[in-house]
Amino acid sequence: MKVLILTYYWPPAGGSGVQRWLKFVKYLQDFGIEPIVYTVDNANYPKLDSSLENQISDDITILKQPIWEPTDLFLSRKNTSSKTTIANSTKNGFLSFIRGNFFIPDPKIFWVKPSVKYLNNYLKNNAIDVIISSGPPHSMHLIAKKLKQKHQIKWLADFRDPWTNLYYNSDFKQLNFIKKWNKNLEHSVLSTADCVLTVSNTLQKEFSSSSKRVEVVANGFDDEVFLDTTDQLDQKFTISYIGLLPKQSNPKLLFKVLQELIRENAIFKKDLQLNFIGDIADEVKQEIHTYGLVSNTNFKEYVSHKKAIEFQKKAQVLLLLIPNVQNAKGILTGKLFEYLTSKRPILAMGPRNGDLSTILKETNAGDVFSYSDKNALKNKVMDMYQAYKKDNLHSTTTNIDQFHRKQLTQKLAQIIKSL
Repeated sequence: MKVLILTYYWPPAGGSGVQRWLKFVKYLQDFGIEPIVYTVDNANYPKLDSSLENQISDDITILKQPIWEPTDLFLSRKNTSSKTTIANSTKNGFLSFIRGNFFIPDPKIFWVKPSVKYLNNYLKNNAIDVIISSGPPHSMHLIAKKLKQKHQIKWLADFRDPWTNLYYNSDFKQLNFIKKWNKNLEHSVLSTADCVLTVSNTLQKEFSSSSKRVEVVANGFDDEVFLDTTDQLDQKFTISYIGLLPKQSNPKLLFKVLQELIRENAIFKKDLQLNFIGDIADEVKQEIHTYGLVSNTNFKEYVSHKKAIEFQKKAQVLLLLIPNVQNAKGILTGKLFEYLTSKRPILAMGPRNGDLSTILKETNAGDVFSYSDKNALKNKVMDMYQAYKKDNLHSTTTNIDQFHRKQLTQKLAQIIKSL
């Protein structure tokens, strides 16, 4: 059985967006499915991690075509500093307005027509059983939709994130008729696809109003998280965040709690260290300054996937933040599952009744606090700190095998074959 996978993010792309289908492709052949990947030839990826290319088997067929992106007009491919601003990508009001009202559903829309032409020719000469598209960018789904309609091939549309309900869409200041147009595009994809795949139970419910079939296959972790490491736990009381941190996830309440604890306990101030490793929004950095935490904070820009895992395993506490927005219950950041394997306590902020809370309870990996529950958050931080002082800060995480990438790919393979 052969599947054609349309994905914008593919090595050497770094970041979380590339992990899901890189890992599915790695394991699909174990379950009798041959993946053929279609991706971009010259993408202006904001983050690069060339080490991920080592995970692609030599016997995987990779089809590539060039893409023109409007962002090329603003971000020079030679300007590496511009590749550190994903967290601030909606900061410029004028450019955000242009992005949200002139490029629907996203700036990759210009890749749809040439991709359809190229893949139409490919499908004339190559038998494919199922087409799979992964978004965002959701223009990938528009390519798949046209191919399905012309060739009558089964289509699975994978939504790693929502489309019109994506948490930062409000920054685009879309005009009403643009919002309606975008919503209609989304509905046409959801209603046309033979199956919609997504990452959480809440998103499954959301998409089920438009789609005839919605399945959930979560993100997960792979074997590299189990590589032996000689790194010991950090000596200081480190609270570490690893990954992309947008302004919508700015943990101002946590900073306020830490400021109070520092004022109440001079030893706590000496022991505390905040680690922010990755692409961090300017608003977060400003709040750290506002709450007098600069001397207790360490910033490190984007690191390789391997290095990120090392930082996770060394942390005393792992900080996980869900955007403080409406419709946040279904948001599950990809880093959650690697956090689980680090066997370190997870301190999370987000909806108390969301999918994240369910998983943390099932795995006994940590606790979720709302962005307004100051007293409970403060008590938890102090409990963790006291355990740290007694050298007794541990995690009793259990039941995480279900999130291994191979297990998840087996579930995906069953869905594909059912089509």
